[in-house]
Amino acid sequence: MKALQNISILLLLLFSTLLAQNNKVYLGVIEGDIDLGLTPYVKRVISDAEKNNASLIIFKINTFGGRVDAATQIKDAIINSKVETVAFIDKRAISAGSLIALSCNKIVMVPGASIGATTVVDQAGEKQSEKAQSYMRSEMRSTAERTGRRTDIAEGMVDERIEIEGLVDSTQLITLTSKEAMHYGIADTILVNTQAILKFTENENAKVINLDINWGEEFIRFINNPIITSILMMIIMVGLFVEIKTPGWGIAGTASLIALALFFGSGYILEIASVMDILLFIIGVVLLLLEIFVIPGFGIFGIAGIILIVAGLFMGLVSDFPLIETNLLSMAIVQLAASFVLSTIVIYFLAKTLPKSNAFNKLILNKGITETSGYTSKKELQNLIGMNGIALTDLRPTGTAIFEDKRFDVVSQGDYILKDSKIEVIKEEGSKIVVKIIS
Repeated sequence: MKALQNISILLLLLFSTLLAQNNKVYLGVIEGDIDLGLTPYVKRVISDAEKNNASLIIFKINTFGGRVDAATQIKDAIINSKVETVAFIDKRAISAGSLIALSCNKIVMVPGASIGATTVVDQAGEKQSEKAQSYMRSEMRSTAERTGRRTDIAEGMVDERIEIEGLVDSTQLITLTSKEAMHYGIADTILVNTQAILKFTENENAKVINLDINWGEEFIRFINNPIITSILMMIIMVGLFVEIKTPGWGIAGTASLIALALFFGSGYILEIASVMDILLFIIGVVLLLLEIFVIPGFGIFGIAGIILIVAGLFMGLVSDFPLIETNLLSMAIVQLAASFVLSTIVIYFLAKTLPKSNAFNKLILNKGITETSGYTSKKELQNLIGMNGIALTDLRPTGTAIFEDKRFDVVSQGDYILKDSKIEVIKEEGSKIVVKIIS
């Protein structure tokens, strides 16, 4: 009987050892500015921990805050985690960082750390509208309520009007030190490192898996930079103009498509752009092309197309957030305006040089067609200057014309010339024939 007990104890110890060896704790780092590019990383940490049956996720936090929409997405991901989470505040969790910390099951702070000051402000540090503050108060209160912390303290981090006896009066925002956070029930304990947290959570023998931001997440974060998104919008618009201006399909159109994929693709991953935003842009481009190539003149289709293109790009810059922050909205307007101004300048110079520049011939993928088909496009064309002919197609500004029973690719000086109009050759540049309408 005693031997059986010894075997049982041995098996139990062996099972416990094996269980401890298979125990995993995931460690993620949330530091620097809280932006939308951080969200995929946090979601990956949680997803990997859930797939591998981890016992704990530790989020090491050191941030002055950032975008509220990004913090809300991260907070939702943490709250929905099936694995227990610990916020390890290393130095500070200010503003949006405090919302993320409150969403974790436990909060651990190092000595001398701080948490709080969650009022919504713009980039200049100016307090935003009461509507924005009300939303943030609600987020902080509901998050604290869900994780079993004092809701009045959480609200007081957003609104200085909330008075906590013995802590702040009605003129001060709440920002707590480590000891104060412990005293008022916001933090669970004060520890110095992750090893102490493992002991505190009874995971001493667990394998700690550090997950860093991978190259894909870094790339998405890079693309989401306001300067990069502005450049992408410029490439989209300028590339679209060059493809409309020149025959065939070339490098400009390809660059525009790549920029379009990066702009809306990264926005879709970061939950900024939606399918509707992409459809608005595509419909706008289709309407604009219909106006240029099908419907003469410039009317409602062209105007509607431009409006939808602008709307699609603008909506691709702002998140589908229940409360759009004023500074984010202003930033999106500035980005879009700057991109359009710079694109207009580039397009202006292209419009003046494109019909004259041989360099643009390299952007076009032309097909070779034999002279037996009645069509010719020789590199050296002689004796056409001053010759009169007929436009076989609309010139927008490129098209086809006939001179002495031969067809040629021609380009106007930028004017729109209707089919069957009488035209005159005014210039030859290699394979390029420049024409004007004969009034």
